[in-house]
Amino acid sequence: MTTRLPIVIDAFGGDHAPEAVYEAVPRAVEELDVDLILVGNKDAIAPHIHSSRVEIVHASEVIGMDEHPSKAVRAKKDSSIVRACELVAEGTGGAVVSAGNSGAVLAASLLIMKRLPGVHRPAIGTALPREGGGSTFLLDVGANSVCRPEWLAQFATMGACYASTLLGCTNPRIGIVSNGEEEEKGTELVQTTKSLLEATSLNLVGNVEGRDLFRSVCDVAVCDGFTGNVIIKTAEGVGEFLMHALKHAATSSMRGMVGGALLKPALTPLRSAVDYRRTGGALLLGINGEVVIAHGRSDATALWHAIRVAKEAMLHDVHTTIAKGIAADTPASPAPTTAPTAPLEAHS
Repeated sequence: MTTRLPIVIDAFGGDHAPEAVYEAVPRAVEELDVDLILVGNKDAIAPHIHSSRVEIVHASEVIGMDEHPSKAVRAKKDSSIVRACELVAEGTGGAVVSAGNSGAVLAASLLIMKRLPGVHRPAIGTALPREGGGSTFLLDVGANSVCRPEWLAQFATMGACYASTLLGCTNPRIGIVSNGEEEEKGTELVQTTKSLLEATSLNLVGNVEGRDLFRSVCDVAVCDGFTGNVIIKTAEGVGEFLMHALKHAATSSMRGMVGGALLKPALTPLRSAVDYRRTGGALLLGINGEVVIAHGRSDATALWHAIRVAKEAMLHDVHTTIAKGIAADTPASPAPTTAPTAPLEAHS
C-alpha cells in the first residue's frame, strides 16, 4: 500500500461546486480519515474551511463544462483541473477527484500525469449494481468514442486488475458487450477483440448483452466509450424513473401510502443501489496515477463517495497493479500513431 498522501479535490468542478465541496469536506475528513487539498480560488475557499487536515492551493482559473477539453487545458494552465493533476504528478497528492468537465480531466491527466507504459488509451470505468449483490465493472464509459480491438483488449486487462484489487473478484470473468451472447454475434470490433482476448490468460466468458450487466454473468464488461456512455446514462435514467414511479404510487392514494410504509425498509437498499451518487464516480484507468471523475451533477453525498473511491484506489495502488497487468497480459500490438478520438462528456 502507498503512503497516505492527501487527496486533491478540484474545488470548482461540477454543477454544484464549490458549495457541494464545502459540505463534503468535513464529513470526508472525519469519516474517511483523509487529508485533502482543495484547488481553486483561495480567497473564496478559505472562509469555508476550518480543518487543519485540509490545505488550499490557489488556482486562478476554472474550466467550464461547455469548454473544449484539450484547448481549455492548454489555454488555462492555472485552472483548478490542471493544478490538481500537477499536484499528483509531482507527488504532493495521491489522487485527483473532479466533478468538472470530464473531457478536460482526461486531457489534463494525459498531458500532465501521462499514460502508463504500454497503454494505448486510458478508459473510464464504473461499477454497475447487479442482482444478488456485487458489481459489474464496465469500461470504457466515455473516454474513447471509437475504439480499436487492441484497446478493448487492454481495457479488459485494466478492468480485471480493478475487479481483483477493489471488488474482491478472484480470476474476474470478462465479457464483451454485444448484441447477442452467441459466438457469431457482434461487430467486427467485438469479434476481433474476442480473438485477442482468447490469446491472453484472462477469464473470458464471451459476448454479454446489456441485460447481463445487471446479472452475475461477468465481473468486467468491455465496450467502446460511445456504447458505454449510452449504457450508464440509460441505467441512470431507468433508476430515477423507477424511484419516481414508486414514490408516486406510494403517495397517490391511501392504499399506496399504507403499502409504501410497509415496503419502505425493503426499498431503501434498492434506492441506494440505483443512486448514481453512491457509485463514487468513475476511475480513469491507464493513467500514471489515480484519477476519479465524479458526475457533473455531484452533490455533497456524491463527492463524499468519490473521495471514498479515490482513497481506496490510492491505498491499493491501482495504477501500479494495472501497469503490471498490462505488461503481463496484453497481446502485443503497436501503439496507435494517430491522434486520439475526442472524449465524450461521460459524467456531465
